[in-house]
This record gives sequence, C-alpha cells and structure tokens, in this order.
Amino acid sequence: MNPFTTLTGIAAPLLRANVDTDLIIPKQFLTTLVRSGLGRHLFDELRHDLEGREVPDFILNREPYRKAAILLSGPNFGCGSSREHAPWALLDFGIRCVVAPSFADIFFNNCFSNGVLPVVLPAESIARLAAEAGPLIVDLPTQTVSGAHCGFRFEIEAARKAALLEGMDEIKRSEANLADIEAYETRRRVEAPWLAIGGR
Repeated sequence: MNPFTTLTGIAAPLLRANVDTDLIIPKQFLTTLVRSGLGRHLFDELRHDLEGREVPDFILNREPYRKAAILLSGPNFGCGSSREHAPWALLDFGIRCVVAPSFADIFFNNCFSNGVLPVVLPAESIARLAAEAGPLIVDLPTQTVSGAHCGFRFEIEAARKAALLEGMDEIKRSEANLADIEAYETRRRVEAPWLAIGGR
C-alpha cells in the first residue's frame, strides 16, 4: 500500500446521497480478485450507456475530471453490500480520497485497508470545495482539505492516520507486532498445551 501524505489533484463533484457499492462497481465486475483493471468499470452504469458508449454528461467523462484524484460526494457514501472491490475500483481509477458528510461503516473501513482516505466534512464545506476552480490539496499530516479560496480541517483516528502515512495495511501492521505475537504463542503453549495444534 502506497503511503498517503499530501495529495494535490482534481476533485470531481458527485454530490448525491446514498451512492451504493453496486453503483460504484456493479456486481457483474466482481468475478476477479485482481485489483487492477477495475477502474474502467467505476460507476459503469453512470459512465456508459447500454451499448458501452460513454455518457458525455457524466462528470468522470468530462475534462478535467477524467483525471480526478479526489471525489466529492453526498451523505451515506458506500452504502449497500460490503464489496471490497469498491475502494479497489476507486483506487485503480486514480481516486485516493473521497470527501462526504458520512460513509457506510464497512466501506469506510475498507478504504483505510486499501489506501483510500475517506474524509468526513459537512455538506456545506463540500459544496464550497466543489465550487473551487482549481485542484484541491488533501494534507493528511495537518488533516486539512483546501482550495485556493477555502480550507477545512477533518478528524481521523490517530492509528488510522499513522497507518496511511506509513503505507501500512492490516497485514503489515500485524507483522510490525510479530515479536509480541510469537511471545504470546510461546506463552500460550506453556499455559494451555491442550490447545496446541498438530503437535506444535
């Protein structure tokens, strides 16, 4: 997982409530466990018509938003099923930060596990960011999102902030505690030998 420190990029406004995971990445594209290649199917039902042609009016089909690194949206973003493909598709498209008034819990957690920063800000602040003409800056160390004319501070749990800054997913975070894990396993084999599996 790549570290997340400061992100400067185009912010695409998709200011609608209840954007669910089936809209983010439709179910027919969930047949793979490979994370690459899903970006082309991000918001497929909004980006393409029934013949697979681009819908010209959709935000991510317009310049400069084709290269958006930040998505601005409405409340309850990521609701619906718990598919991890949703943050995979966002990341593969190039979006590393989603800013919304609220997120569905499982999607919110999946973002952190995959290096996507979910930022919670009031709808009024998001509307002001959407009105900015140029790129936005998401600064994780200072916990701010800003444009040329406005800036807002967001909250984030210290442990999650540290993991993103260091580029540590859950596996790497566990490996960082390997000595403690091995010490615990050694101690448990002595304290409760009946729990040993396979003669360990």
